[in-house]
Amino acid sequence: MGEFGVVRRQFGHRARLALSPAEIRVMDDQAHAARTLWNCLHSWWQMMPKGKRTLAGADAAIRQARKDLDYLAVLPAQAAQAVLKTYHRAWVNCWEGRAQEPTYKGRFRAPMSVDIPQGRDLNIVRVHRRWGMVNIPKVGRVRFRWTKDLPVGKRANQENRITGARLVKDALGWHIAFRVQTIERAPGPHQGPEVGIDAGVSIPLALSNGDHQDHGRATWTPGGTSDRDKWLNADEKARLLRLEHKAARLKQHRKKGERTSNRLRAVYDQIRALRAKAKRRAEDWQHKTTTYLAQTYGVIVVERLNILGMTKAPAPRPDPDNAGAFLHNGAAAKAGLNRAIAQEAWGRTVTMLTYKTDRCGGRLVKVPAPYTSQRCSACGFTVPGSRASQELFVCKNPDCGWTANADWNAARNILHLYRIGHVVVEVPAAGRRGRRAGKTVKPTAAM
Repeated sequence: MGEFGVVRRQFGHRARLALSPAEIRVMDDQAHAARTLWNCLHSWWQMMPKGKRTLAGADAAIRQARKDLDYLAVLPAQAAQAVLKTYHRAWVNCWEGRAQEPTYKGRFRAPMSVDIPQGRDLNIVRVHRRWGMVNIPKVGRVRFRWTKDLPVGKRANQENRITGARLVKDALGWHIAFRVQTIERAPGPHQGPEVGIDAGVSIPLALSNGDHQDHGRATWTPGGTSDRDKWLNADEKARLLRLEHKAARLKQHRKKGERTSNRLRAVYDQIRALRAKAKRRAEDWQHKTTTYLAQTYGVIVVERLNILGMTKAPAPRPDPDNAGAFLHNGAAAKAGLNRAIAQEAWGRTVTMLTYKTDRCGGRLVKVPAPYTSQRCSACGFTVPGSRASQELFVCKNPDCGWTANADWNAARNILHLYRIGHVVVEVPAAGRRGRRAGKTVKPTAAM
């Protein structure tokens, strides 16, 4: 296998399910049963004394509840055990300071999901190029969209297999998320060039070598306006506007404290479906773009950004001419910029680059963010007023006068910081924990 050995990786793959109305009802009932079981388990846990809060006691309570309540019996036994394991893990995370205490799940707030912990129960078969078949407990054989080669059939073994799955429902319907474990050849060092990347709103990803990545959908203009639905076409935007107006009219007739009507809830579901479609298109562009970058460049340098601090609204200032009043302080323009930053999802882009550069043998490096957009990449001076606008950089140094796109100038500065050693975080090519990268293992004779 060469000097690099092999790497064990664990990752997830999500696929869309093609269900009939009857199958949708069965899966909805299972998801509601799983949520109800969680709530019953939470009540039991709070009611019992601390000395009797054990996994064995909780398991016995779950088994008895499934016998007494037919509604809970629609949930497969292994899925019920998965609810117990997930609930106990939530408490462990709380005790170790990684999360807050688990609480009750609301019917309309909590996401609908059902776990299939055993991969051998799935019996996955590829039907043809576009579709596959999977077995779902108490539902039967169901088609799913085949968009990625999975280790099934003769390709599956102890090291390359599907270890389980989770059924998840969102605004676009039911999906299945497979948990995949594979053994792959460990990649050698990537021989590609170095590149600095600046995440912006005029150019989504500006590269130091000029190979900018743009999705062609304007997000924000210096006047402060923002296109909230830039990933929808004109007809979809018009439909979304009609639905929002309809929801506003229906909401006027709802009294305070009154439950949302079924008609209003149906309108909300249509709005969520359009929002989910826009998010899916944005993630598709991010996946394709980050894959291209990870395969092309050996070292990718980005800023370590405090996105939460960047999207804070400006504090209002008192109006000196009007007692008790406050100045707007550019709040409308800042709100548009904040929406544009949130829509670009810079953090998700960096997360994708992190595990994709690892799989390609490259490196991801983070450098300090201050003054990268205000420093001239040609002369190296930081002169006040050089950032002429959100899109244009004009160096005010009398001996320079360099003019360029502001995001491109920042990308050049980001790469320069890496080359002179100002590195904050460097992600190694192997040895990281987590879902996207596993530990390196020695090659065996069989491989």
